[in-house]
Amino acid sequence: MAERHTMLRSMHDLGLAAWFGGSLMGAVGVNGAAEKVGDAKQRLGVASEGWARWAPVNAAAIGAHVVGAAGELITESPRVVGQSGVGRMSAIKTGLTVAALAVTGYSRLLGMHLQKTAEAPVVAGTAPQNGTPPDVAARQRQLRVLQWVIPALTGGLIIITAFAGEQQKPGQVMRGVLNRMTGVTGAMKGARALVGGRSAVAGVRMGRQALAKLRR
Repeated sequence: MAERHTMLRSMHDLGLAAWFGGSLMGAVGVNGAAEKVGDAKQRLGVASEGWARWAPVNAAAIGAHVVGAAGELITESPRVVGQSGVGRMSAIKTGLTVAALAVTGYSRLLGMHLQKTAEAPVVAGTAPQNGTPPDVAARQRQLRVLQWVIPALTGGLIIITAFAGEQQKPGQVMRGVLNRMTGVTGAMKGARALVGGRSAVAGVRMGRQALAKLRR
């Protein structure tokens, strides 16, 4: 198996960077800038159009990241099994990825609904006003929270990716492999001791039964 996986790593890192950066820019820039539009009935339309134009690029970035992450998980599977801590890191990373995908997908669904009601008067992209229809206001309030959840989750992925890179250093690999081997060896010794203990108990019982028969 090749030691270098430049393409997979590039897809993983570039996709994640665009996912994180785009979501953060949208929350700060697109949704915030809509407030500067003079006509309250055009603000939601401006914000929705900005997100709609970014959506295909964001989808491509997410797809690249997922493919790269899956490829890395496959190529690094020997370390997942053999190096202590890598399996736990991979599980956390997978959980964060699934959560980020779910929140991103739901946010896009909310955005598509808002795009259909683009002429509703609002304060900004995620801020309703007194005259905003209740259903539109409810979706905006949800997006006001989710717009920060996405960069928080993807930022967490960036941090754990950095941690995964540290785990690939030779010293970390050796220490992790030794810890895993020590853990396996300890488990085997424990199992042998348990089996030996059960055998001893069984031997004592058989001896007692034999003595009882002789006494009879």
